[in-house]
Amino acid sequence: MAEISERKDEIELLKQGAEGKLYVGTYKDKRCLIKERFEKKYRHPALDRQLTRQRIKAEQKAFQRCATAGLQTPALYGVDLEGRKIYMEYLDKSRTAKDFIDELTAAPTTNATDSPQLKKLAEKIGHVVGVLHRNNLVHGDLTTSNMLLDPVQESDAEDPVFPYRLVTIDFGLSHFSDNNENKGVDLYVLERAILSAHSQLPDLFGMILEAYRVHNTNNCKETIAKYEEVRARGRKRTMVG
Repeated sequence: MAEISERKDEIELLKQGAEGKLYVGTYKDKRCLIKERFEKKYRHPALDRQLTRQRIKAEQKAFQRCATAGLQTPALYGVDLEGRKIYMEYLDKSRTAKDFIDELTAAPTTNATDSPQLKKLAEKIGHVVGVLHRNNLVHGDLTTSNMLLDPVQESDAEDPVFPYRLVTIDFGLSHFSDNNENKGVDLYVLERAILSAHSQLPDLFGMILEAYRVHNTNNCKETIAKYEEVRARGRKRTMVG
């Protein structure tokens, strides 16, 4: 790969999680985000290498499919399978949807549930997930932490109330599938993530689902039915303990 800055004095550790590290570096003289996946010592080295390559390739394919579907992701600059790294656009002015929602709910003078900004965000999330599923792309880890709000000029915004584009990230668990249950599980994962991270907004997922129904024109009723089955099984497991 050409012109990638890996000098220690030119890269900055941005975040470290359970699966890997995020650095800020450069790619062809442009600032970029470098996503590096850890080697898992508890796995057999050959298996770990295979799984890591699969996840990096899945992310690469998902970026391409999102672009074809008209959905926003960071621009993909390149991948290094041997180095376990993905090089992508660094959206330095963005923040996660989770942080945005937390800020809304923390404001003492605002009823977040009635906020036009929250309603618009819910519509955008429903639109993104609906288009993903319409194109048979299952994300695998839908959370408000894996959605970025990247600011745009108000003159370029679809709605001046919400001057952001919604950028979806972290496609390492994504896969191509026309299976309605897989999509139903995707919805259930999102619901559980929202209830956990935003328990003060019990109606938020319903708002998202309303927009989802509009934009997923590919077996939407069947997918919703499978989501409800998965949800019922999850409740039963919780009750049994």
